[in-house]
Amino acid sequence: QVQLQESGGGSVQSGGTLRLSCAVSGVTVSSVCMGWFRQAPGKEREGIGGFDRDGSASVTYSEKDRFTVSRDNAKNIVYLQMNNLKPEDTANYYCAAEPRESYTCRSVQRLIKTSELRYWGQGTQVTVSS
Repeated sequence: QVQLQESGGGSVQSGGTLRLSCAVSGVTVSSVCMGWFRQAPGKEREGIGGFDRDGSASVTYSEKDRFTVSRDNAKNIVYLQMNNLKPEDTANYYCAAEPRESYTCRSVQRLIKTSELRYWGQGTQVTVSS
């Protein structure tokens, strides 16, 4: 059974830093592609970044100067490092995974645009105050 568990969310002031973790069980992180998403109240879910089927990481252009994704294969954890946080980053943050053979996994752009990933975590709340 594949399970994803996010952690590391919390409340920070504008300009602060958080590192979110997504602990994966049931599969290895190298056997899936993964994405990070967020959803603020009243807004649609948006993709942030992730890893494609080959393990290449990227984030959306709008966040590339503040957010980075990484993973620890030995620990089976994927991370989202968020720097210089802004109030508009306030949202519930999710990680998601899809078997790497899936067409969805061909690129990070595709997986975060389509959100067509099979496994999702419960999310972790990030609140940024001004």
